[in-house]
Amino acid sequence: MKKPDLVPLENFASLPQEEMLQRSRQFYAELARRRSIREFSDRPVPRSLIENCLKAAGTAPSGANMQPWQFVAVSDKAVKRKIRMAAEDEERHFYAHRASSEWLEALAPLGTDSNKPFLDVAPWLIAVFAQKYGRLPDGRKVKHYYPVESVGLATGILITALHHAGLATLTHTPSPMKFLNKILDRPDHERPFLLLVAGYPADGCMVPNIGRKSLQEFASFLPEQNEE
Repeated sequence: MKKPDLVPLENFASLPQEEMLQRSRQFYAELARRRSIREFSDRPVPRSLIENCLKAAGTAPSGANMQPWQFVAVSDKAVKRKIRMAAEDEERHFYAHRASSEWLEALAPLGTDSNKPFLDVAPWLIAVFAQKYGRLPDGRKVKHYYPVESVGLATGILITALHHAGLATLTHTPSPMKFLNKILDRPDHERPFLLLVAGYPADGCMVPNIGRKSLQEFASFLPEQNEE
């Protein structure tokens, strides 16, 4: 068994508590503005911006540091059209046959259906894949640990980075998504995790009138005590 190769922690900035609180408030206020949208503009977004956000996603923690993610950023109109056609085909089957009445009722407030024009209107689609295993230079397999959890963490950072950069996003999960492997020429050991749509909102963009749970509804502190 290899011994750990440890190096000193660098670049950790210890901040005054008041500055930490201010930063946390500002960060929350910025993310509280984030909304998933379904009406995108075709306004171009530079590749360099997408690259920087993907670099941020690559900083995510992962099981045994295996970094089991693969992001495929697509701006080509023809490829986006293929993805839209395949996704809408799966979505038609979903809404007509696979989705339960309870599921459809849950989706009703969002106003979704099988029509997905944003898939070829938005300037960028980012297909996120989770790798079951990796390959060493000599071809041997390397097992990946907690790939789904790790890719979820990286995707969350990517969404946050895109929002912070000034873009809007939508997480799209047609089921099944195996068509992404074929269209994007990805190997079988990569499982599609989701499609992330990124760009600017269309003029007059509308969003569902929904809210978010309060802190008290989704978090608890033990032992319970009042903040000083």
